Amino acid sequence: MMISWLFYLSLLVFSSSLCAASADAQEKFLQCLYVSNQKHSIYTPNNKSYSSVLQFSLQNLRFNTTKTPKPLVIVTPVSEAEIQRVILCAKESSIHIRVCSGGHDHEGLSYVSEVPFVLIDLIDHRNITINIDDKTAWVETGSTLGELYHKISKKSKTLGFPAGICPTVGVGGHISGGGTGVMLRKYGLAADNVIDARLIDADGRILDRKSMGEDLFWAIRGGGGFPRGESLDVLISRGLPPTLYSKAKPDYVQKPISVQQLEGIWDFFNAGEAKFEQIISTPYGGRMDEISEYELPFPHRVGNLYEIQYLTFWDEEGEEEAERHISWMRRLYAHMEPFVSASPRAAYINYRDLDIGVNNKKGNTSYAQAKVSGIKYFKINFDRLVQVKTKVDPSNFFRNEQSIPPLVE
Repeated sequence: MMISWLFYLSLLVFSSSLCAASADAQEKFLQCLYVSNQKHSIYTPNNKSYSSVLQFSLQNLRFNTTKTPKPLVIVTPVSEAEIQRVILCAKESSIHIRVCSGGHDHEGLSYVSEVPFVLIDLIDHRNITINIDDKTAWVETGSTLGELYHKISKKSKTLGFPAGICPTVGVGGHISGGGTGVMLRKYGLAADNVIDARLIDADGRILDRKSMGEDLFWAIRGGGGFPRGESLDVLISRGLPPTLYSKAKPDYVQKPISVQQLEGIWDFFNAGEAKFEQIISTPYGGRMDEISEYELPFPHRVGNLYEIQYLTFWDEEGEEEAERHISWMRRLYAHMEPFVSASPRAAYINYRDLDIGVNNKKGNTSYAQAKVSGIKYFKINFDRLVQVKTKVDPSNFFRNEQSIPPLVE
């Protein structure tokens, strides 16, 4: 079944790192919103509901510490016009924006930034409209996968949608990275089944597939490291409170790993260094082998036996505990290097890992710098993403620590 979705993407803008400058930017941003005469749901650190609104969307306690940078303002818009205004005011105020769909980004990039920022939480954009006759649905990107599956099941006992298994993952983030799931061998990725989308660009314009053009429509379906606009919904045919700290890493396996080679993995799990560990393997092949690696930005098609997601969780506070578990994860990842893809060692953007390369957190990022991680996520498609980025966002208004950069002369 194909489904349409309202697809909001992460927006990031330049802003000063100085406290005084950030306070000025915050005040300018708020004044801009108030002038619009629209009723925005706005939360600042002085608001009693600020912490509860912020923490509701956080799915990883690693980014809920006293040292974690917090947004200057949280906005929970209920209309497209409100989102447009937030984007325009952020641009006018030279302030970063982060957008949270479900809060499952493994590195917290949907709700954390080391420069002053505003958080758009899409919790109120969860409308799902299903058309049984043509087997399509429009899905707002604040919806979760669980909500989507539930709505489909209420309409039909035979239709479904090929996406992930975690019910609290946001539709927007999931599809923007490609979206793997248990039905990908029969139907491909979630993004392979998106036939239209609507987004808001840096100028506040609402664009659908026809008006955005095929290059941008290609880029938003799997180019998760390519912030380019605020997705509203997608045509395809929120979350529980966090309980644990976590770290993840991705891999792809292209040759069988022998039983003897697997035995080395058990040493890591039996050592008792990490408390809760998982290795999740998702088999490829089938329909995935039939779709070109250039069809979408997601390039991991024919030749891959399965993808791996390494996960470690812990429930103890403190930097020492975090470092112990993350160190364990990094050593396991290093151990697996001889058995997985190489040149590049491929990675899945929805299992984001800042260890494989980071853009400048402040200022411009060069093509060479961004390519370090970009080539692992997108392979040769990275260059096409750069071309699209240069065309639609030459000033790099939308950016994050692993986003696609524009070419700068």
